[in-house]
Amino acid sequence: MSQSHGSTIIPCLRYRDAHAAIEWLCKAFGFQKHAVYENEDGGVEHAQLTFGGGMVMLGEVRDNEFGRHIAQPDEIGGRETQCACVIVADCKAHYQQAKAAGAVIVDDYAEKDYGGAGYSCHDPEGHLWYFGSYDPWQPE
Repeated sequence: MSQSHGSTIIPCLRYRDAHAAIEWLCKAFGFQKHAVYENEDGGVEHAQLTFGGGMVMLGEVRDNEFGRHIAQPDEIGGRETQCACVIVADCKAHYQQAKAAGAVIVDDYAEKDYGGAGYSCHDPEGHLWYFGSYDPWQPE
């Protein structure tokens, strides 16, 4: 399979208030709206947010075949089974922006022994995110 651009692995999330999540993710983390498709009730059926060459997709929490396979963090003690790792150019500035927007910091900003810096946080609905300046694609 050839790839014209972007990533081939795209995390998918569900939010109870997807419109609010989209606005917050753009403000706090610097995502850009690529596409937002609403259903007949005005809820978010599907959205695509980009960050650099990466993307996340999201939609409203719903009780359907696919949705029954996804648990929200507040339904499982605030835990996650996976976490998106996002590479940022200026990790300290990104950390300060996210913190100012109300991100709940899980692991504070720190310089890492293996290179770069990073931090992790929860968004308003409890999804776990990791942001760091270490780029595993770059040669050492």
